[in-house]
Formats: sequence, structure tokens, C-alpha cells
Amino acid sequence: MTAEATDDAIAYFVEDLEYHGRSERTREAYERVLRRFETFLDGPRCPSERALTPAEAGQRECMAWVHSLRDAHSQSTVATYASYLHRFYAYMMQVEAFESNPMALVVEEMDETIEKDPQRREVSLTAMREFVGQIVHPLDRGVVVLLLKTGMRVGELCNLDLRDLTLDAEDLEAVYPLGTRGQLSGRADSLYVASDVNRGSVVNGERRHASNKRRRPTVVPVDTELRHALYRWLAVRPNTISAAEPLFLSTRDGWGERLTPPMVRSLVTKYARSMGWYHSGGDAAENVTPHYFRHFFTTHLRDRTGDRGVVKYLRGDVADDIIDTYTHNWGDRVRERYLEHIYELS
Repeated sequence: MTAEATDDAIAYFVEDLEYHGRSERTREAYERVLRRFETFLDGPRCPSERALTPAEAGQRECMAWVHSLRDAHSQSTVATYASYLHRFYAYMMQVEAFESNPMALVVEEMDETIEKDPQRREVSLTAMREFVGQIVHPLDRGVVVLLLKTGMRVGELCNLDLRDLTLDAEDLEAVYPLGTRGQLSGRADSLYVASDVNRGSVVNGERRHASNKRRRPTVVPVDTELRHALYRWLAVRPNTISAAEPLFLSTRDGWGERLTPPMVRSLVTKYARSMGWYHSGGDAAENVTPHYFRHFFTTHLRDRTGDRGVVKYLRGDVADDIIDTYTHNWGDRVRERYLEHIYELS
């Protein structure tokens, strides 16, 4: 074991999460839970006769900690916290800082399961059309329509460059370097979403502040409605100093700089509040956020197509068998089904 890893194993792990491109919010969640476990190991409910460090804790101490959580938390929350500790130990073993993972058997024997699809506010397509109808600013409308039409994550949207977009618009192509990626050759009206963009890495000449979390790169169709929204935005898009030529730029604070996830969340929150869909302190079951749009896209397109494979491919949640089925037959399988079934927002 290295001294750096064992002196404060939690700090070491959280720092590595940053290096791996995990968001600040994720790192804070892990550290909060792990510090709570650390405090438990030094408290009266810990079965050990002395205070322990996480490296010294065994299966019995981990079981006791999980049991202590059940007094104040739901089964889903207990399972989530347990998974954080399990991942912490698994990683520390992987880097050879710890000799074992005492959470492995604990997690295997637990009855609790993580609630992966919490009950959310249900917004009808009619209501969503009303929501989009109030947005007239070209940037805001382009961002919201793209999120709703593609199920893209906020970080993925912010990382888009002009080279990642092809549009059937000769006047724009004469002004902007659109669609210069080789992966978009011969594919009109498409977006390319990479999978190899990490927070802090330099991509296309610019350091990125968000990660793309796709398992595979994806080419996403652009339908007529999204094309119109993007055209309106590009018609007024300001100049940028970035050599990467970001697709979306701020027109407020940081004029001309790449749009960031907090900026996107702020603009969505503004419009959601006006609909009564966002309240300070509300949770995923109540508030409409950019991530809700991914849920909306998944639910509505899956119901319309009856094809989970197409939706999983477009979301970037794909396995090798889905890639083999869909990417080698782009026009017939993914693009045509998407254009046939994607909902209209106006």
C-alpha cells in the first residue's frame, strides 16, 4: 500500500474521481457518504472495540453501517449508499491500496435495490409543446429542442462543436465549418456525439469542463423541427475565440464562450419555473430539469417505436450486439425509424 493512498483513502479516491472526469456533484456525493462511514467507524455503533480506518474495516463493520442506515433512509437510499462504499473498496483494491473489499458479500446479500427509475412528474406532449412555445430566444430554444429531440446529456450538448453537425443549408455551410468530422461524411442533417471527451481533457484544441458519458460514439438524426431551431441559432451565433468552434455559445455572461452545464441548467430552470415545474428544494419527482428531458425522450420515443434498441442506441446506452444491428444499416434501421416516430414540439 502507498502512504498517499492510506493516510486519507477517501481523499485519494475522490481526487481520482476528478481525474476520471466525474462531476463535482458526484464527487461531493461520494465524499459525503464515505465520510459518514468513516465517522461510524469511530462511533459507538461500530462493533469493533477500537476506532478503525476504512482500510482496517471488515465485513462485520460494513454490515453494521448498512444496518444503521435503515433507521433513517429508504431501501433505495440504503442501496445507493452501500453501492458508493462498494465502489470505493473495489477501486482501492484495483489500485492495490487495499487488500480486500469487505463490501462485496454485504452488497450481494442485501435485500435493498437501487431505484433506477424514480417516479417523476409526468408531462404530456401537449404540455411540453406549451413549454417549448414560450421560448423565443434562438439560443434557449435551440438548446431545449435539441435536448428534447435527442435525449442528449447536458455535458454532451455543451461539448458539441460545429464539426459535429451537418445541416442541409448551403448558406450556413458557406459561413461555418459544419460537419467536418469524417464520421459524418455522406450523412446530411446529423449530429455526432463522441464518447471520448473527458472533463479536463483537451479536445479539438480546447480544454473541456464536462464529460460525455456514452459507451459508444453515436450519430443522431436531425429532423426538420430541430434543423429549423439550429438554423435560427446559427443565424445569430456570435463569434468565438475558441479554435474548437463550439456549437453553443453564451449570449449572456461570458459572451461568446462555450455554453456550460450550469448555464444550461439555469436557462431550463427559468422556463420550468414559469410553468410551475420547478421549485427550490424539489427533487426529481417534482422538478423538470435538463435530465428530465432525457427521461421524456426515452419514454415517448420508446412508446412510439416499440423498439428499445433504437432508443438505447440514440441515448448512447449500447452494447456490441445493438451496435452490430444498427450502425451497419443506418438509413434503414435507426434514421428512418427515428424520423418516422419522433414527436413534434410545435
